[in-house]
Amino acid sequence: MVSKIKLTIQYNGEKFCGWQSQQGQRSVQQTLENKISALLNENIKLITSGRTDAGVHAIMQVAHFETASNFDLKKLPFAINDRLDNDVRILKAEKTKPDFHARFSAKQRIYLYRIYCSKIEKPLKNGFAVQIPIPLNIKKMKEAAHLFVGTHDFSAFHSANSSAKSPIRTIYDLKITKSNDEIHFKVTGNGFLYKMVRIIVGTLIEIGEGKLPIQDIPKIFESKNRANAGKTMLPFGLYLCKVKF
Repeated sequence: MVSKIKLTIQYNGEKFCGWQSQQGQRSVQQTLENKISALLNENIKLITSGRTDAGVHAIMQVAHFETASNFDLKKLPFAINDRLDNDVRILKAEKTKPDFHARFSAKQRIYLYRIYCSKIEKPLKNGFAVQIPIPLNIKKMKEAAHLFVGTHDFSAFHSANSSAKSPIRTIYDLKITKSNDEIHFKVTGNGFLYKMVRIIVGTLIEIGEGKLPIQDIPKIFESKNRANAGKTMLPFGLYLCKVKF
């Protein structure tokens, strides 16, 4: 009898080419598929809630696979983790309903982007937060953040390499918080286009730097032109926090 298994996964994206398998490169998907397949003696194919790019981290990624194995699910994460390098871990394995789909059953995805404002680079933040060497106007960034909430055409806020059929996406919430020198951007949406979160954050940072007026945001949406939005932020400040089903 075939069962569908849901995995909760955490990884440091620094040494991965991203989630998706790519020939000759180290991906999260291929790494996990190889180890799970060897353990269960089956050809395992993982379906994820969403692909992450090279360098992007995941606090709680979700994937599923089908198996005919009766391996004890309580022991499965430990058995797989013993075979993995320490930059990726299975946090939980559980049997799920036959109609569950890690991608299509997902209702909300939550991403976090971390920056810190400091003239001096901080070694303990390297690879996990992006340095901004000047102070930012948090009030203006928060004001601008509201303009991204709702259902919009995000053509101006995604990479030209996106393969999405539609640029229409819904953002339910975009919160900006500050603690000491760190500023966090937490974005909740039904789905995201290629590099969309990194471009939105880059646009908000340019507002915080005083390079871009808030009133330009509606014009950027209307233009549907990527060249009018802000810079694409580096990948290592980005985290997939949670997927809600």
